[in-house]
Amino acid sequence: MKRLFMLCLTATVTAQFLPIETSPTLDQSNNIRTYLMSVAEDITEHSLVGINSLSDWEGQRSARHQQFLEMLGLVNVPLQGGPALNVQVVDTLQQNGYRIVKLYYESLPKLYVPADLYIPDGITTPRPAILYVCGHSRTQKVHYQSHPRRFAQLGFVCLIIETIQWGEVRGEHWGCYANGWFHWYSRGYTPGGVEVWNAIRGLDLLCEQPEVDVHNLGVTGISGGGAQSWFIAAADPRIKAVAPVCGASTCAAHIHTRTIDGHCDCMVPINTYSWDFPDIGALIAPRPLLIAQADRDGLNTLESVRDIYLRIKNIYNLYGEADAICLVETPGGHSYHPVSRQKIFAFFLEHLMGQTVSYTDIEDVDESESAQLSADELRIFTNGPLLDDRTTKIQDSFIKIPEPPDIVTTEDVALYNDRVIEFLKTKTFGAFPDPLPLEPRLEFRTLDHAAFGRSVYSFVSEKGWRLKVDIRWKNPPDQPAPMLLVLRNPDENRWDSEGFVADLRKEWNIAYFEVRGIGETGWAPELQWHVRRAAAWTGRTVASMRVYDILRCLEFLRTLPGVFPDKISLAARDEMSLIALYAALLDDGCYSLLLKNPPATQNSASQPDGRGPAIEMLNCLRITDVNQLPGLLFPLPISFVGSVPDGYKWSEEVYQRLGQSNAFRIIQEVADF
Repeated sequence: MKRLFMLCLTATVTAQFLPIETSPTLDQSNNIRTYLMSVAEDITEHSLVGINSLSDWEGQRSARHQQFLEMLGLVNVPLQGGPALNVQVVDTLQQNGYRIVKLYYESLPKLYVPADLYIPDGITTPRPAILYVCGHSRTQKVHYQSHPRRFAQLGFVCLIIETIQWGEVRGEHWGCYANGWFHWYSRGYTPGGVEVWNAIRGLDLLCEQPEVDVHNLGVTGISGGGAQSWFIAAADPRIKAVAPVCGASTCAAHIHTRTIDGHCDCMVPINTYSWDFPDIGALIAPRPLLIAQADRDGLNTLESVRDIYLRIKNIYNLYGEADAICLVETPGGHSYHPVSRQKIFAFFLEHLMGQTVSYTDIEDVDESESAQLSADELRIFTNGPLLDDRTTKIQDSFIKIPEPPDIVTTEDVALYNDRVIEFLKTKTFGAFPDPLPLEPRLEFRTLDHAAFGRSVYSFVSEKGWRLKVDIRWKNPPDQPAPMLLVLRNPDENRWDSEGFVADLRKEWNIAYFEVRGIGETGWAPELQWHVRRAAAWTGRTVASMRVYDILRCLEFLRTLPGVFPDKISLAARDEMSLIALYAALLDDGCYSLLLKNPPATQNSASQPDGRGPAIEMLNCLRITDVNQLPGLLFPLPISFVGSVPDGYKWSEEVYQRLGQSNAFRIIQEVADF
């Protein structure tokens, strides 16, 4: 009995000093919604912070303006000296006190924009002009005609243009939203960029009209047209005054309330630089800005718009122009209100015509059925869209996808590698956080499951995520040996990863790693659509976050005594092959790669519901593609199990041309690795 007591006491004392927690407390949420809300809050809270003087602002405004144009995707268009507009007038409709010129123009060659130009009668000197940009109504210039009509009755020239989505030519706004075209993020493409470009060319058209005072141009619209009004005024300094309606919200509000789920892809730029709407609005200052917002808008919360207004007003204050910005709040849902319309009319009369008129003295728009012209009367393309119109396919050419360069020498590879990495760090992985302490834990250990046992460690990847890596020791854990880090797949079956590397030679220790969103940190499949869009709106993607997790895991593994720091290889299948390739490119210390069934390209569509592989990364296709990464990693040994897609031919040829064809291998069995 005494001996049994001593054994129990010894076991108890020993257990008190084990450096593990078999049931550890969870110090990170490991919840994707919590995480996305947190990073969205951070973006909103830091918007325009640190700008305390006009010199502070003016010192960075030009660079911010260029960043904004880039995030709109205006990287391949001629911002100075655009091509001929080739305006074609189809017909002119004389109305009571004004005429409607039905026309279309080319914003780019064969990118046609249908429009109506409302011109008041009796113009003897140039008049101020309004660009009216349509929202998401399917009938576009027909639905919104009461607005340009009222502007013309007030003495303004007004051009109303249709979007590329609705109206007479049905293109695409809903790529990520409805079609599964998440590769738009990889291309750096937003349909909002095309809309801004078409609007800029619309301003060019207005400036060519003898009836227009080019120094007094305004822009306005609601919903999608409201967002575009923000963007156009921020992008083009020719806009003297702007009145967006129900077109903005903060990043934090969109993701907290999930109003993002109801929004079109045109409503935000590609968020390369972690901006929020106040950053856009600040580019308008000190020009007159009227923000109109409904108090029960289902897409934009009033509280968030107040936040936007106050942050932008701080910039106006620096200019001494606090009175140039105002917020008009109206009751109701996502719509105009008579007060918002009348105040907009008064706003433009004051700032473009120099007339001070009480909004209550201005007649509202006439939306009676008898006042409306029919769709046939306003139709531009009477025989249907032009056969050579690029509108329906503009998403495939607006952002140019470069071809990989010819590689002749190892110096060529090194230079191209440096250029790609520099681009990716800024424009694809710019949301990578400053590294936190890893805070590693030994969560579980056993002498089973491998020759020298198994250890499960966890570490903090970034705030909100504690991830586990499961190590099988084929060699003594206190003696350095090569390590193969195997990336588990989303939704893989039990033992799939173990089966993948079952025939690996014994000198390798093996670690199995679940990046965020896989295994115990996973989220419901039906949430994937929301996660992919919300992540992109915060300047990251599911794939880019997973690359960061791998980099942190490699950092942790290199601290273990049983691991050769310079002999860690990565093994991955399917979409995780892409994650492994990007991680190896950024890590610059990977020993080799073992890949199976890698994606052929990042320039391909996903499932419309957002499920399945999530391989998009912001802007990456502007510089490279997954099939070019092996070539960029030259001379890193890379083995493909089974076969490799045809798109990887360029990478294979790099190895062949530079005399390292044996390092780019296609093997049939993992035992050959």
